[in-house]
This record gives sequence, structure tokens and C-alpha cells, in this order.
Amino acid sequence: MSSYKPKNILITGAAGFIASHVANRLVHSYPEYKIVVLDKLDYCSNLKNLRPSQSAPNFKFVKGDIGSADLVNYVLITESVDTIMHFAAQTHVDNSFGNSFEFTKNNIYGTHVLLEACKVTGQIRRFIHVSTDEVYGETDEDAVVGNHEASQLLPTNPYSATKAGAEMLVMAYGRSYGLPVITTRGNNVYGPNQYPEKLIPKFILLAMIGKPLPIHGDGSNVRSYLYCEDVAEAFEVVLHKGEVGHVYNIGTKKERRVIDVARDVCKLFSIDPESVIKFVENRPFNDQRYFLDDQKLKNIGWSERTTWEEGLKKTMEWYTSNPDWWGDVAGALVPHPRMLMIPGIERHYDGAETNNSGAAPYSNSQTRMVLHVPKSGNSPRKPPFKFLIYGRTGWIGGLLGKLCEKQGIPYEYGRGRLEDRASLLADILNVRPTHVFNAAGVTGRPNVDWCESHKTETIRTNVAGTLTLADICKQHGLLMITYATGCIFEYDAEHPMASGIGFKEEDKPNFIGSFYSKTKAMVEELLKEFDNICTLRVRMPISSDLNNPRNFITKISRYNKVVNIPNSMTILDELLPISIEMAKRNLKGIWNFTNPGVVSHNEILDMYKNYIDPDFKWINFTLEEQAKVIVAPRSNNEMDASKLKTEFPELLPIKESLIKYVFEPNKKTDYSA
Repeated sequence: MSSYKPKNILITGAAGFIASHVANRLVHSYPEYKIVVLDKLDYCSNLKNLRPSQSAPNFKFVKGDIGSADLVNYVLITESVDTIMHFAAQTHVDNSFGNSFEFTKNNIYGTHVLLEACKVTGQIRRFIHVSTDEVYGETDEDAVVGNHEASQLLPTNPYSATKAGAEMLVMAYGRSYGLPVITTRGNNVYGPNQYPEKLIPKFILLAMIGKPLPIHGDGSNVRSYLYCEDVAEAFEVVLHKGEVGHVYNIGTKKERRVIDVARDVCKLFSIDPESVIKFVENRPFNDQRYFLDDQKLKNIGWSERTTWEEGLKKTMEWYTSNPDWWGDVAGALVPHPRMLMIPGIERHYDGAETNNSGAAPYSNSQTRMVLHVPKSGNSPRKPPFKFLIYGRTGWIGGLLGKLCEKQGIPYEYGRGRLEDRASLLADILNVRPTHVFNAAGVTGRPNVDWCESHKTETIRTNVAGTLTLADICKQHGLLMITYATGCIFEYDAEHPMASGIGFKEEDKPNFIGSFYSKTKAMVEELLKEFDNICTLRVRMPISSDLNNPRNFITKISRYNKVVNIPNSMTILDELLPISIEMAKRNLKGIWNFTNPGVVSHNEILDMYKNYIDPDFKWINFTLEEQAKVIVAPRSNNEMDASKLKTEFPELLPIKESLIKYVFEPNKKTDYSA
């Protein structure tokens, strides 16, 4: 049998569990191979998993999403990739019941993007697609022969269905375009570095802190478990000896019931299993057994090396030595975790390892989670989302409620005031939301000049209130989306006007002209200490409602005089629905929440004249003249929206968005652009 020798390997999802072990193994065993890792650093990824490789000369990390065709093509070409090992996927079955569209996006669309890039570049000599034993569906309890590679695919949950769908695409590209594909289907894997939403690390961490071990149903479900290093070796064998067009099962004949796994963990910790094992409601569908025939892989040189007892002991020792590896994992340790509820860690990469984990993972405050468990029987299943919105009387808060109604998302407005902790806690307990949206805040009446003479009230709401809500959300494992402002920057020497160089998310605020902006910059900095926050920097918001006095267009069309300065702005009709999608995707961190590019006052008023009122006229004045009629200076800047554009490629530039969402719907003339 001939052996394949790659040169430049792209491993997707290699900051995750299995792929990190494969990447580390290849980096150190084959210094002549270049290993390029592409990972978007989702909640279950961690750069620390790649520590053994980060200083190696044949290793390179690229942060990015396989769903970005431009990025994938760029990496394949610039790194001269000839081999792809495709691990990147959403894999947790519980999450797929509550957020199935995210699985379709990652597992099917992401795979399709990779395959198309391979076809276009024409340079790939091996494409190894990593699938799962779950695509076969449930194995009969009395079966003595496992599913072989030609067995029918009968997936039973959204996760396995997306993996089966991805396999069909891989097979089609192999047959239609001659892409040299190989597919693997593996049993459950366990070992160091695994995110604790999975059974074995969850049981170990719960045992470490003296908490009950939750078992779905009666615990009779049977699974086969392989130690991670054995699996990494299996991929090494498939890489070098696997035949193009073939499928390989990576499995073991050694099966265990879930309840026996729990008992084995208890034995390692010298705990009475009867005192800590807790039976909880089962999944909507929970396959009784997966059983694989792994003879084909054995025929090309692989065999399992690690016994169950040895592997479990190694795993327990690793977690007890690295209890804070994943930071806050309270949301993963509940019986039925949902990715949308997990506080998690927002992963950043700037060339060095960064871990914004914050506090220790096992404090009492972090384990008080709000559970959303599907009910059995004939009662209707709870919807996957329920939003709690603050800012009912505000412009953005009101629009959010209308959007939720339009999309059929259950929601309630918060009754508590942000500065009243007890009332906020009552809202959380009564509503039991999956997400909290903070659109409340003091911007001034009628403008930010009001804040200059009402500083205490401004601090109370914008700083203290926002932090209180963030803290309560963190304690209950809830993601908080907060509508902040981009009015914390002003053009400077490094970001000159009309240069196209915008302020990025990581830039330090430089505008202190107004007290309102000071409070917003202050609270944004403090919110960085929370790992459950999605901060959206809104600027000069505009909507299609030209009668709304808060609308930037309405404001400047009623002014006697206006300045004429290019600025980044937010078209709410386009961006507010995106903020809801960001919540569904569990996105966190700071985001410049503006349309790409800038537009000036005169450009907007020209559009207003062309589309709305041909007789409209206005007069410009300078910043110096403006300063004489306002109390506090105003922020003028350009925000770099490339991060948002990468996540949402359909996002329109500011001028195109203005025409599509604002001026065309309100058109009163015969004008055509």
C-alpha cells in the first residue's frame, strides 16, 4: 500500500478538542509538514489547546470562519495547501435541538464553502472529512455486528442530520469534480482539553465540586468511548494510508452504559454513586446505542491502545490539574446545556494566546442557571428563544418589540429600573428569558446637552444600572446584548477625516467632549470584565420613520443650520434584525454596529431633497459656529465595520442602505438614482 505524503495541511476547527490533539501530533511528529490551523474560536474552542504547537516553526494559526469563502480561498492559495483535514463543526446534540439553524450553517454550509474552494483552486490532493457515528442512527440493542462503512445513513437528531448532509456534499464533489475525498465516522472521544458540555468532562468537573451527576433518562443508553490520543493516531493513519473515495469508521467494540460511566467517575473520586447520581428528563430523542465495525481501519494499521481505566484516570488527573482551563463553565454543567445560554469565553487572537476567562469557574454565583428543558408528553415544546427587553419607551427598545412580533419570538419588556437590583432579579425569575436586551439608557432630553446638568442621573442609569443588569445576567448564565454608542471617538491624526481609516473595536476611546460620552466609554470599559456581554456601538441612528424626532434625518432636516462632516451611522431597519441574529448566534464582545463607510450631512440632505422634498433647502455652518449654540461638543468619526461585515457579508454600505431602507420606502418624487 502506497503512503501519502502531504506538504501543507489545513486543519479546520483545530482549537477544538479532537482536532487540537491531531494538530499537535502532526506538528511534532512531522516537522517537514506545515500545519495551518483555521478556527473561529467558538465557545468550545481554546487557543490553550494548541500550546504544544504555538512555538513550532511549522505551525500557523489563522482566526476565521470556514463560512467565509474569500478567507478560505485566500488561505488555500497563500499557504499552498494541498491537504485539508476538516474537523470544524457544531457537535453537541443538546444544542442542536435548541439552535438547529446554527448547525446547518456551520456543518453543511461551512463544508460546502470548503469544497467549492477546493474545486476552484484545483490544488488539493486530499480532503479528509470528519463525520460521526451518529449518521448511522440507532443500532439495534441485540446487534452483534456494528455498522460498517456501507451501512445506510439514518440520522435521528438535527446534529447528525447536518453531518449526514455534509457527507453527501463531500461525496458529490468527489464524484462530480474528482476531488480526492476521504470520510471518517467516529465513536465518542474523551480526554484532556474537552469542553465540559460533553458527558465525561462534565461528570468529572461536577464530581470535583461535589455536585450531582445528571443522567438523561434511566442511564441505559450505550456508547463506545475512545481516548483522544488513540483517535489522533487514527487520523494520522487515515492521512497517510487512507484510500481516496473511501470511508473509515474510527471505533471500539468496548461499550458502556451512561450510568456505568457515572459510576466509574464516582469510583475515581471515592464517591458513593447512589448519593450523587441524579436522573433527569431525557432528550427529545436519545439514541439507545451506536455500534461500529472498525475492521477496515485496522486493516490499514490502526488499533486502539488505551484501556478505559487508563484513559479515564488520565482524563481525571488532567481536569483536576487544570480546573480553570475553560474559565466559566457553569452553563455547560447543567443537565441540558444550550449553547445560547453558556456564558463561555470570547476568544481573541492577536498573535499571542489570550483567555478572557475572568473568575474561577465554580463559584456559587456562576452555577445558578435558568434551565429551559423541553417537556415530555403532548404539551407544546417551549420556543427556543425568549427575550427580555429593557427600554420599552425608548426608540430602539420599541422597535425591538415590533421585530420580535414580526419574527414570532416571545418577548417581554422589563418592569424593573436598571438601578434597582431587586426589580431586575424579579424580572429574570418571572420571565425566564434566554437573552436580555438592554436598550435602556440616558441620552438626554432633547439631546446630550441635558446630561451636562444631570450628571448623577446619567451615571445612575448609564453606568451603575447597566453594570447591575450585566452582573445579574452573568449570575443566571444569560447573554446580554447592550446597545452602546460609537460617540466615544473623534477624528485624530491616526484616524483623519475622509481617510477611510476607521476606529476599530479594540481602539481606546479618545472623545471626552460630552459627559454622556464619558459615561458610555466608562461603562464599555467596565463591561469588558464580563464574559456574557455583546456590546453594539450604535452611531447617529436612522430609520425609515421620518416622523420620529429621534431619527438623525428628522433632526437635521428641522435644524436651521447644519455642519457638514462625514460620519459612520446606523440604519436601524437593517441592523436591528442583525442584532437579533447576533443573539441567536451567541455572539459576544464589542462590535462597531454601523453600516460600512461614512456619509456627510449634506449627502443625506441631498438624498432627502431628491427623494422627499425637491424644494428643501439648508444652510451649513462650521464647527466653531455650532459650538456657540450647543453646550457639549459632538463626536465625529468613522467606525471600522469590517468585523460586523465579516460576520454578516450581506450588510450594505451606508449610502446603499440609506437608499434601500429609508429613502426608497418614503419616496415622494420621480427621482431615480
